[in-house]
Amino acid sequence: MLNRTAEALFWIGRYMERVENHARLIDVYYHLQQDEFNKGSNHSNDNDKWMRIVDALGSRTMYEQSYKEYNEQLVLFYATLDRDNMNSLVSCVSHARNNLRTLREQAPTEMWDVMNSFYLWLREQQADGLLHESPHQFLGQIKNWSNMFAGCIHSVMSRQNEWYFIECGRYLERSENTLRILCTVEGYACKANALQTDSYSYLQAVLKSVSGYQTYRRQYADRITVPEIFEFVIMNPTFPRSIHFAFHQLVLNIRSLELYDKPLKVAHDRIVRKLSKMIAELDCLEVNEIYNEDEEKLTAQLLQSCQWIGDEFAQTFFLIGEVSA
Repeated sequence: MLNRTAEALFWIGRYMERVENHARLIDVYYHLQQDEFNKGSNHSNDNDKWMRIVDALGSRTMYEQSYKEYNEQLVLFYATLDRDNMNSLVSCVSHARNNLRTLREQAPTEMWDVMNSFYLWLREQQADGLLHESPHQFLGQIKNWSNMFAGCIHSVMSRQNEWYFIECGRYLERSENTLRILCTVEGYACKANALQTDSYSYLQAVLKSVSGYQTYRRQYADRITVPEIFEFVIMNPTFPRSIHFAFHQLVLNIRSLELYDKPLKVAHDRIVRKLSKMIAELDCLEVNEIYNEDEEKLTAQLLQSCQWIGDEFAQTFFLIGEVSA
């Protein structure tokens, strides 16, 4: 089952997680911009505010190769319906669908039905309608489709290697997305004055972009600070989008893979050891080590580790470049 099939499954997990994460992030940040506009906040830095969305998606370099400025129309189109952007919502769904199409004889019919319907609906959406009607409704529908697909695979897939590869892709993607959001927070914290009037709204948006606002409030009440956000999003063991939780799920799914080839087992064990070491290092962190003057180094190290795991997966299980995009 390895090689091309494993790679297709892994990337289905990654792309569909990316779609849901990006739709939520765009929705939250878009409404933050609109709230600030309605409150009459300073518009001289609107360019920077729209740039935050692109930075959180991890694609500023790609954006600036195609567009010369940051504004509502360009950023929304780039992030959602721009087929030239390989990480736009429509591109990610298309990539996931293409990978699933190669597995139609092996995958449950329900998976294809949901994926294909999602793609056909999204393909019909127009950029003009996105702005003139309601980005919130459009992005909400994206999240609904993504959750429908996630619920479908949870309901119909056997817990065998096929399932574990999808879940490995999902949790690796979730880790990287969360870390990129934290990187935008650290950049914002370096620029922002602690007394700035929109700081609280921005930090609220950060928590909402990982669906963590209510869970955070139950733990920290009304205190919303950058250090506590980092502690919560990195270390919380029960929050499904924390780095700690995602790493634990990733290692559990990797360990569950059934492998019979000895070289594969050796490479597999190397990935498990690396992940286990990362989790142990997180467990040993003191609270004041999570966010301080060296905090940027921590997020950079975690992102680098995620990229190492992705590379090791490719070298161990996949035929490089034949399925992923």
